[in-house]
Amino acid sequence: MDKKNLHAVSPELAGRPDFEGEYSLGTVSTEPPPITSDRLYNVDLAPTKQKGRTWSAYSIFTLWANDVHSLGNYSFAIGLFALGLGAWQVLTALGVGALLLFFLLSLSGFMGQKTGVPYPVMSRIAFGVHGAHLPAGVRGVVAIAWFGIQTYLAAVVLRVLLIALWPGLSSVDSNDFLGLSTLGWLSFLALWLVQVVIICYGMEMIRKYEAFAGPIILITMLAMAVWMLLRVDFSIAWSTDTPLTGGEMWVHILGGGSLWVSIYGTFVLNFCDFTRSAKSRGSIVRGNFWGIPINMLVFGLIVVSLAGAQFKIDGRVITSPADIVETIPSTLFLVLASLALLILTVAVNLMANFVAPTFALTNMFPKKLNFARAAIVSAVIGLLILPWNLYNSPVVIVYFLGGLGALLGPLFGIIMVDYWIIRRSKVNVPQLYIDAQEGEYYYHKGVNPRAIAAFIPAALVSMAVALLPMFSAASEFAWFIGAGLGALCYLVAARKSLEYTDQHGESIAVAATH
Repeated sequence: MDKKNLHAVSPELAGRPDFEGEYSLGTVSTEPPPITSDRLYNVDLAPTKQKGRTWSAYSIFTLWANDVHSLGNYSFAIGLFALGLGAWQVLTALGVGALLLFFLLSLSGFMGQKTGVPYPVMSRIAFGVHGAHLPAGVRGVVAIAWFGIQTYLAAVVLRVLLIALWPGLSSVDSNDFLGLSTLGWLSFLALWLVQVVIICYGMEMIRKYEAFAGPIILITMLAMAVWMLLRVDFSIAWSTDTPLTGGEMWVHILGGGSLWVSIYGTFVLNFCDFTRSAKSRGSIVRGNFWGIPINMLVFGLIVVSLAGAQFKIDGRVITSPADIVETIPSTLFLVLASLALLILTVAVNLMANFVAPTFALTNMFPKKLNFARAAIVSAVIGLLILPWNLYNSPVVIVYFLGGLGALLGPLFGIIMVDYWIIRRSKVNVPQLYIDAQEGEYYYHKGVNPRAIAAFIPAALVSMAVALLPMFSAASEFAWFIGAGLGALCYLVAARKSLEYTDQHGESIAVAATH
């Protein structure tokens, strides 16, 4: 797009009540903002206007209502039960993680609500207007691989469901083309296309889908838990036959809580992609409160009910709720439960694995890609990598995706320290779109070498802890180690003598529902 001429913010706008508590007028720059660069700005990367934002506390809550109850999270939490943690110990591990996540996600969410910018633009504050490609790219690559994998896992559920309804389809499920049968390809492409259509309508459509899916998932999972409790007369097994005790028990409790946070290491980075359209800080706090500690308590109770009831029935530890669904005797309820799991998987995939690479690609090519085009490119990449082959390769999962995941902690530590401690949340939003030496976030050729210097040692240590067998005892804490080292290194390396200005971006902002 052409370079956009900007004008100074009017005194009336600067004094509006909705800015009170967000931008201190005593520190807001009164200089006319410079001209934005078309290498850094388009309508999808622009800050959102304060007026007309649509993400309420309920919108934030439904994000977590979907994501917390993902099949992957159930597998993780049931795995704690299988390790030998009893019911109260599993709940304690999840509770520790939930309290930490509530704090971390609130910090990250406030940044988006104040500035109105997506994660790649937020990263420009600490890493520079071009250096931001590093944190945005790492987050995007991890997400795009998992987008393909989660779509494949949902396609497996759909394929099984279709065969259960129409057994004749098994005739097109026995061949093999690039790792999938004909029915497998049709199932994958159908779900792939549904997600592409939803995201091409933008973040507002994602908000509506999450709001639709959230109650369905909660009702389905609660109903499944009640059904299992009825089967055992509300008398479940509180642990396996070999429960952990003493120090080993507490190590696994704390490790489980740490891993619970690590699972959301992606989300704590780009939560601002969603909260940039939040109505207020209060919306984030209320949505996070009901969606994280309260919802995670419900999640934990469902986990204990499902795992404990099944273990009471036949001594078997299930791997996910899908194992329970397969035992439902009624075809109707089996179909409804399977459809709910499909709705859930799409909801989780959209928010956790589709939005991040879409914004990352838009940030790389703002003149050529808008949000919809970038979404299509992300989806095509997620298809071309044949994600079922990645999923079936432990080496890829552990070393490639696991190694990239270990980089998320250092990125989070650097970005949080820069924003909350070094700058004390003062951000000159229009300057985030300036590609010139005089720009506040241009640093050295668009890259902040101090942030890179802090990132490298923290990333190396984090990856070593996560991947090397010699550090296996500490691997559960790799995210925290990386985040702590990244924060400490940047706190030492950053320049602290500068004066920072606070300037909102209303003069270049676009409607939240554009």
